[in-house]
Amino acid sequence: MSDPAFERIYARAPFTVDFLDGAGSDLVISFASIGHDPSRPPAPEFVATATGRGTSGFPRRALFISDESRSWANDPGFAPALRAALAEVTRRRPVTRIAAIGLSMGAVSALVAAEVIPIDVVLALSPQVSVKPGVVPGETRWSEWTSRIDHFVRETTPLPPAPCWAILCHGAHDDLDQAMPFARAENVDHLIFPDLGHSELGPHLKARGGLSGLMEAALAGDRRRLLRIASAAGAVRREKFSP
Repeated sequence: MSDPAFERIYARAPFTVDFLDGAGSDLVISFASIGHDPSRPPAPEFVATATGRGTSGFPRRALFISDESRSWANDPGFAPALRAALAEVTRRRPVTRIAAIGLSMGAVSALVAAEVIPIDVVLALSPQVSVKPGVVPGETRWSEWTSRIDHFVRETTPLPPAPCWAILCHGAHDDLDQAMPFARAENVDHLIFPDLGHSELGPHLKARGGLSGLMEAALAGDRRRLLRIASAAGAVRREKFSP
């Protein structure tokens, strides 16, 4: 299948939003991480998972949010970019369910987005509970970017309000200091992967084909199926995890 043709529907620095059209009334919003090339804006991520694409085309619509400043959703343009992009999509055709997905910085952005627009489910891979200096002692992995953030809107990453369902996924090798401070809530499933680290989680889930399954289960509101897929990929529910 050829690479998809992205349509840029929003561009106001530091944010750009690209759109892939598709069938159905669902919408998945993918938030980019910091990316691999600091000289370029982060590229769209989770394209196949977001669109559910296969040989038959694109079963659903998807938005791809990129933040060139790597602000962890602290830039004041974050909310206006989201609202404008969603308004453009719904102007073309109504949306009934919205899912958000992201890795690392993208996962934080996906969780924050649930405070801005009506998101039904968030799949957050390796989100930081905080990148504000001093909140998580000894955390310096992203200081090249976080040191440039002039103003932190919030000290810690918010969990979405019910009825939004949040699925948090963390690798135990190097992310427990970021994972364990997240509050527990009835609308949150927190999954720990004992054998993985921060950067290994996304590729691991993609390689096993589990990431698309997690998204399909999340959109369907099928918690039992989602937990079964996660368990098969090596996840342990936080309540049952022992470091």
